Amino acid sequence: MDINNRLELAELTESVRKYALGAVSEERYKHSVRVAQTCAKLCAHYGLNEQIGFFVGIAHDICKSMNDEALLKTAALDGEPLLKMELNKPALLHGRAAAVLLRDNWSVDDKDVLEAVANHTFGKVGMSDLAKLLYVADKIEPGRENVTPEYTERLMSMSVNQMTAAVVKESMDYLKGKGKKVAAETKAFYKSLKD
Repeated sequence: MDINNRLELAELTESVRKYALGAVSEERYKHSVRVAQTCAKLCAHYGLNEQIGFFVGIAHDICKSMNDEALLKTAALDGEPLLKMELNKPALLHGRAAAVLLRDNWSVDDKDVLEAVANHTFGKVGMSDLAKLLYVADKIEPGRENVTPEYTERLMSMSVNQMTAAVVKESMDYLKGKGKKVAAETKAFYKSLKD
């Protein structure tokens, strides 16, 4: 699958979009469309391929409705170790599972695309700009509470790393405020963006 071929990418996007429509709830599907549109907009703004941005957005949550057993089994196929946090809460594996499906069911072999989808939950040190933009788009799509056009505009006046760091910080603060644990990967990702 040549992700840089516009026609192939358009067909792939449509195939994954249709799959998402049947695989997740209506609310989750609408969220995925908004993430896809937001990611495409961010990609256009930061000089990346808009179509690829839309694609990773539409694909990022295709495994969100999978049961725990299927998530554990599918995600393990990426060859990476499962984190204790993921074993305790398999729902956190939906990104990794989605990347495996893209690779195995749709022959997607683009490293940046698979990395973006796999790591949109925690983030990861050394991610590509595409992966950072998907991470951000997932958190700032217009359906999210407190997201205004002014807020988005302010973020987009920053560099990719500054914007991502700001969004990761807000996400960590939100989790802490809810009494939830912040993944070590997310803390390391934030630190790497600040350095």
